[in-house]
Amino acid sequence: MKFLNKFLAIAAVFTLVSCGGAKQEESTEEDTAASEEMEMEKEESAKPMAMAAISSASGSTLSGEANFTDNGDGTVAFELSVSGAAPGTHAIHLHANGDCSAPDATSAGGHWNPADVDHGKRGESQMFHAGDIDNLVVGEDSTGSLSMSVKGWSVGGADSTNVVGKAIIIHASADDFTSQPSGAAGPRVGCGVVKEKM
Repeated sequence: MKFLNKFLAIAAVFTLVSCGGAKQEESTEEDTAASEEMEMEKEESAKPMAMAAISSASGSTLSGEANFTDNGDGTVAFELSVSGAAPGTHAIHLHANGDCSAPDATSAGGHWNPADVDHGKRGESQMFHAGDIDNLVVGEDSTGSLSMSVKGWSVGGADSTNVVGKAIIIHASADDFTSQPSGAAGPRVGCGVVKEKM
């Protein structure tokens, strides 16, 4: 009987130690995962970022937000989301002046075009403005989004690449990527000034 009690006591201690070890191992794995996640967030927050709050222009009901994250390799991750827009296809450009004060957003000036070249389709045409982006498709629910990596942009870099201080413009119609100087995209229905996030 004494032997049995001793055996059970030893078994109980072994079980507790084993469970404790398993819990410690599990805890260490969780700590490592949390640490890696924090490191990734830290790296992400260290990247230069900019944002534009987009307001309506030309009597539209559009609003939205554009975010720019400098990847540090000559590209910028661009993310755009809009709501209250007319369903259909809308041209998106960066314009030279960070000024949305005019009711029709003409205060933003023409396309950002530091190289003084013809308008075209980014990634397809031989020539295109630094501010040429793409077309945004808005669904029947009046919302739309666009994500892309843009080569040749920066957040806070050289004047010829820096998106900060420009205006993002959403047009009423699609960009045909051919008509000069701006793709026959129609009135400006949304405008936002790109500002660096501190």
